Amino acid sequence: MTCIPEKVHLHRQSGVLELTFEGLNYQLSAEFLRVNSPSAEVRGHGNPVLQHGKKNVGIQALEPAGNYALKIIFDDGHDSGLYDWSYLYELSLNKEALWQDYLQQLSAAGKSRDPDESVVRLI
Repeated sequence: MTCIPEKVHLHRQSGVLELTFEGLNYQLSAEFLRVNSPSAEVRGHGNPVLQHGKKNVGIQALEPAGNYALKIIFDDGHDSGLYDWSYLYELSLNKEALWQDYLQQLSAAGKSRDPDESVVRLI
């Protein structure tokens, strides 16, 4: 399996990045890509930093990084992650499981996808 996409298309209105690998289309939302950024800011040098409040984040631009990756520039100012083709393929294949894991982490931390909402737990 080659990890180089046949097609990369940003749907600006919806903020969805569409990738085609071996004839199969995958759609990744801006929020999903932002919270799964491969940057040190998110990966935390071994201790991942849970991203929250990114529900409304959008993609401002895509920039090629050689022939091996995309630099995604988000409208919240984040632009330090290079999404190589292998990582984008992995995100595409595992989108549902990664998303569910993210939602569980948010819940456990008392955080929200919504930037204007904080979760309060009553005991």
